[in-house]
Amino acid sequence: MTITPASLTRAAGACAVAAGVIFAGVQLGHPALNATSIATTNVEVRDSLKVLMCALALAGITGMYLSQLRRNGVLGLVGYVVLAAGYLGIMCVTFAAAYIMPEVAKSNAVYVDNVIAIDTSHGAVHGSIGALKTVILLVGFAYLVGGLAFGIALFRARVLARWACVLLAVGGLASAVLTLMPDAFYRLLAYPNAIAMIGLGYSLWQTTKPSSAVEPSTEAAGGPPLQRPVAQ
Repeated sequence: MTITPASLTRAAGACAVAAGVIFAGVQLGHPALNATSIATTNVEVRDSLKVLMCALALAGITGMYLSQLRRNGVLGLVGYVVLAAGYLGIMCVTFAAAYIMPEVAKSNAVYVDNVIAIDTSHGAVHGSIGALKTVILLVGFAYLVGGLAFGIALFRARVLARWACVLLAVGGLASAVLTLMPDAFYRLLAYPNAIAMIGLGYSLWQTTKPSSAVEPSTEAAGGPPLQRPVAQ
Protein backbone atom coordinates (compact mmCIF):
# COMPACT_ATOMS: atom_id res chain seq x y z
CA MET A 1 0.00 0.00 0.00
CA THR A 2 1.42 3.34 -1.08
CA ILE A 3 0.68 6.30 1.17
CA THR A 4 0.30 9.53 -0.79
CA PRO A 5 -0.86 13.05 0.11
CA ALA A 6 -4.07 12.34 -1.84
CA SER A 7 -4.80 9.16 0.11
CA LEU A 8 -4.17 10.92 3.42
CA THR A 9 -6.46 13.76 2.37
CA ARG A 10 -9.20 11.29 1.45
CA ALA A 11 -8.75 9.56 4.81
CA ALA A 12 -9.07 12.91 6.60
CA GLY A 13 -12.23 13.66 4.64
CA ALA A 14 -13.70 10.28 5.57
CA CYS A 15 -12.81 10.90 9.24
CA ALA A 16 -14.60 14.26 9.19
CA VAL A 17 -17.72 12.72 7.66
CA ALA A 18 -17.69 9.89 10.22
CA ALA A 19 -17.24 12.40 13.05
CA GLY A 20 -20.24 14.41 11.88
CA VAL A 21 -22.43 11.32 11.54
CA ILE A 22 -21.48 10.07 15.02
CA PHE A 23 -21.97 13.50 16.59
CA ALA A 24 -25.47 13.78 15.15
CA GLY A 25 -26.36 10.13 15.75
CA VAL A 26 -25.57 10.01 19.47
CA GLN A 27 -28.02 12.85 20.10
CA LEU A 28 -31.02 10.82 18.90
CA GLY A 29 -33.08 9.67 21.86
CA HIS A 30 -30.41 10.85 24.30
CA PRO A 31 -31.66 10.44 27.89
CA ALA A 32 -31.57 13.33 30.34
CA LEU A 33 -28.23 13.44 32.11
CA ASN A 34 -27.96 13.14 35.89
CA ALA A 35 -26.01 11.17 38.47
CA THR A 36 -28.24 8.16 37.87
CA SER A 37 -28.40 8.05 34.06
CA ILE A 38 -24.68 8.70 33.61
CA ALA A 39 -23.97 5.25 35.05
CA THR A 40 -26.19 3.43 32.55
CA THR A 41 -24.87 1.43 29.61
CA ASN A 42 -26.88 3.65 27.25
CA VAL A 43 -25.01 6.82 28.24
CA GLU A 44 -21.66 5.03 28.54
CA VAL A 45 -21.90 3.82 24.94
CA ARG A 46 -22.91 7.29 23.73
CA ASP A 47 -20.03 8.94 25.60
CA SER A 48 -17.59 6.35 24.23
CA LEU A 49 -18.76 7.20 20.71
CA LYS A 50 -18.26 10.90 21.48
CA VAL A 51 -14.64 10.18 22.43
CA LEU A 52 -14.21 8.43 19.06
CA MET A 53 -15.93 11.37 17.34
CA CYS A 54 -13.40 13.81 18.81
CA ALA A 55 -10.48 11.71 17.55
CA LEU A 56 -12.01 11.52 14.06
CA ALA A 57 -12.79 15.25 14.06
CA LEU A 58 -9.17 16.04 14.96
CA ALA A 59 -7.96 13.96 12.02
CA GLY A 60 -10.52 15.66 9.77
CA ILE A 61 -9.68 19.27 10.61
CA THR A 62 -5.96 18.48 10.41
CA GLY A 63 -6.49 17.27 6.84
CA MET A 64 -8.52 20.38 6.03
CA TYR A 65 -5.78 22.65 7.34
CA LEU A 66 -2.83 20.86 5.72
CA SER A 67 -4.56 20.40 2.35
CA GLN A 68 -4.70 24.17 1.85
CA LEU A 69 -1.88 25.29 4.10
CA ARG A 70 -0.85 28.41 2.20
CA ARG A 71 -4.39 29.58 1.60
CA ASN A 72 -5.39 29.35 5.27
CA GLY A 73 -2.91 31.96 6.45
CA VAL A 74 -2.45 33.06 10.07
CA LEU A 75 -6.18 33.04 10.79
CA GLY A 76 -6.39 29.44 9.63
CA LEU A 77 -3.48 28.43 11.85
CA VAL A 78 -4.96 30.14 14.90
CA GLY A 79 -8.42 28.72 14.20
CA TYR A 80 -7.05 25.22 13.67
CA VAL A 81 -4.97 25.24 16.87
CA VAL A 82 -7.81 26.62 19.02
CA LEU A 83 -10.43 24.29 17.52
CA ALA A 84 -8.10 21.30 17.92
CA ALA A 85 -7.60 22.27 21.57
CA GLY A 86 -11.38 22.43 21.92
CA TYR A 87 -11.83 18.93 20.53
CA LEU A 88 -9.02 17.60 22.73
CA GLY A 89 -10.70 19.17 25.74
CA ILE A 90 -14.09 17.70 24.79
CA MET A 91 -12.43 14.30 24.40
CA CYS A 92 -10.96 14.52 27.91
CA VAL A 93 -14.19 15.72 29.54
CA THR A 94 -16.23 13.07 27.71
CA PHE A 95 -13.73 10.36 28.66
CA ALA A 96 -14.17 11.37 32.29
CA ALA A 97 -17.96 11.32 31.88
CA ALA A 98 -17.86 7.83 30.38
CA TYR A 99 -15.36 6.08 32.65
CA ILE A 100 -14.82 8.16 35.82
CA MET A 101 -18.06 9.97 36.70
CA PRO A 102 -20.14 6.76 36.99
CA GLU A 103 -17.84 5.62 39.82
CA VAL A 104 -17.83 9.06 41.45
CA ALA A 105 -21.65 9.11 41.34
CA LYS A 106 -21.79 6.12 43.68
CA SER A 107 -20.22 8.12 46.51
CA ASN A 108 -20.93 11.75 45.56
CA ALA A 109 -23.98 12.13 43.34
CA VAL A 110 -24.25 15.87 44.09
CA TYR A 111 -20.79 16.52 42.64
CA VAL A 112 -21.67 14.66 39.44
CA ASP A 113 -24.94 16.60 39.11
CA ASN A 114 -22.99 19.85 39.51
CA VAL A 115 -20.51 18.83 36.80
CA ILE A 116 -23.38 17.99 34.43
CA ALA A 117 -25.15 21.28 35.21
CA ILE A 118 -22.03 23.31 34.42
CA ASP A 119 -21.13 21.28 31.33
CA THR A 120 -24.62 21.53 29.81
CA SER A 121 -25.44 25.03 31.15
CA HIS A 122 -28.69 23.58 32.50
CA GLY A 123 -29.74 22.90 36.08
CA ALA A 124 -28.85 24.37 39.44
CA VAL A 125 -25.34 24.13 40.84
CA HIS A 126 -25.01 23.39 44.55
CA GLY A 127 -21.40 23.65 45.65
CA SER A 128 -18.03 23.74 43.90
CA ILE A 129 -16.48 21.27 41.46
CA GLY A 130 -13.02 22.80 41.77
CA ALA A 131 -10.76 23.46 38.79
CA LEU A 132 -12.94 21.28 36.57
CA LYS A 133 -15.29 24.24 36.14
CA THR A 134 -12.48 26.33 34.64
CA VAL A 135 -11.51 23.46 32.33
CA ILE A 136 -15.08 23.06 31.08
CA LEU A 137 -15.41 26.80 30.43
CA LEU A 138 -12.08 26.94 28.57
CA VAL A 139 -13.06 23.93 26.45
CA GLY A 140 -16.33 25.60 25.50
CA PHE A 141 -14.53 28.84 24.63
CA ALA A 142 -11.98 27.03 22.45
CA TYR A 143 -14.69 25.08 20.64
CA LEU A 144 -16.75 28.21 19.86
CA VAL A 145 -13.91 30.61 18.98
CA GLY A 146 -11.88 27.97 17.14
CA GLY A 147 -14.85 26.94 15.02
CA LEU A 148 -15.59 30.57 14.16
CA ALA A 149 -11.99 31.42 13.18
CA PHE A 150 -11.34 28.16 11.31
CA GLY A 151 -14.65 28.39 9.45
CA ILE A 152 -13.85 31.94 8.30
CA ALA A 153 -10.36 30.88 7.17
CA LEU A 154 -11.72 27.93 5.19
CA PHE A 155 -14.35 30.18 3.62
CA ARG A 156 -11.70 32.68 2.53
CA ALA A 157 -9.53 29.89 1.10
CA ARG A 158 -12.29 29.04 -1.44
CA VAL A 159 -11.37 25.36 -1.65
CA LEU A 160 -13.97 23.47 0.38
CA ALA A 161 -17.76 23.82 0.21
CA ARG A 162 -18.42 27.39 1.30
CA TRP A 163 -21.84 26.66 2.81
CA ALA A 164 -20.21 24.14 5.14
CA CYS A 165 -17.51 26.68 6.07
CA VAL A 166 -20.21 29.20 7.00
CA LEU A 167 -22.08 26.56 9.02
CA LEU A 168 -18.90 25.68 10.92
CA ALA A 169 -18.29 29.35 11.69
CA VAL A 170 -21.84 30.17 12.85
CA GLY A 171 -22.48 26.76 14.41
CA GLY A 172 -20.60 27.73 17.55
CA LEU A 173 -22.63 30.94 17.90
CA ALA A 174 -25.86 28.98 17.41
CA SER A 175 -24.70 26.57 20.11
CA ALA A 176 -24.12 29.44 22.51
CA VAL A 177 -27.66 30.73 21.91
CA LEU A 178 -29.24 27.29 22.33
CA THR A 179 -27.63 26.86 25.77
CA LEU A 180 -29.92 29.67 26.93
CA MET A 181 -33.03 27.85 25.73
CA PRO A 182 -35.05 25.14 27.52
CA ASP A 183 -33.64 21.66 28.06
CA ALA A 184 -35.60 20.21 25.15
CA PHE A 185 -33.47 22.21 22.70
CA TYR A 186 -30.10 21.26 24.19
CA ARG A 187 -29.49 18.26 21.91
CA LEU A 188 -29.86 20.51 18.87
CA LEU A 189 -26.45 21.97 19.79
CA ALA A 190 -24.65 19.21 17.92
CA TYR A 191 -26.38 19.45 14.56
CA PRO A 192 -24.87 22.64 13.04
CA ASN A 193 -21.35 21.40 13.70
CA ALA A 194 -22.20 17.81 12.72
CA ILE A 195 -23.64 18.86 9.35
CA ALA A 196 -20.69 21.21 8.76
CA MET A 197 -18.21 18.38 9.42
CA ILE A 198 -20.05 16.06 7.03
CA GLY A 199 -20.12 18.73 4.31
CA LEU A 200 -16.48 19.72 4.79
CA GLY A 201 -15.33 16.10 4.92
CA TYR A 202 -17.12 15.20 1.70
CA SER A 203 -15.80 18.35 0.04
CA LEU A 204 -12.26 17.49 1.17
CA TRP A 205 -12.64 14.01 -0.30
CA GLN A 206 -13.81 15.55 -3.59
CA THR A 207 -10.69 17.72 -3.86
CA THR A 208 -8.55 14.60 -4.43
CA LYS A 209 -10.52 13.53 -7.52
CA PRO A 210 -8.54 14.06 -10.73
CA SER A 211 -10.18 16.33 -13.27
CA SER A 212 -11.76 14.36 -16.09
CA ALA A 213 -11.81 17.26 -18.49
CA VAL A 214 -8.25 18.03 -19.62
CA GLU A 215 -7.88 20.19 -22.68
CA PRO A 216 -5.27 18.77 -25.09
CA SER A 217 -2.55 21.16 -26.14
CA THR A 218 -2.37 22.29 -29.76
CA GLU A 219 0.87 20.38 -30.21
CA ALA A 220 -0.66 17.13 -28.91
CA ALA A 221 -3.52 17.53 -31.37
CA GLY A 222 -1.11 17.69 -34.28
CA GLY A 223 -0.90 21.44 -34.61
CA PRO A 224 2.03 23.78 -34.13
CA PRO A 225 3.45 24.18 -30.65
CA LEU A 226 2.07 27.00 -28.52
CA GLN A 227 4.24 30.09 -28.67
CA ARG A 228 4.83 32.34 -25.68
CA PRO A 229 5.15 36.04 -26.44
CA VAL A 230 8.71 37.31 -26.24
CA ALA A 231 9.24 39.99 -23.64
CA GLN A 232 9.96 43.36 -25.19
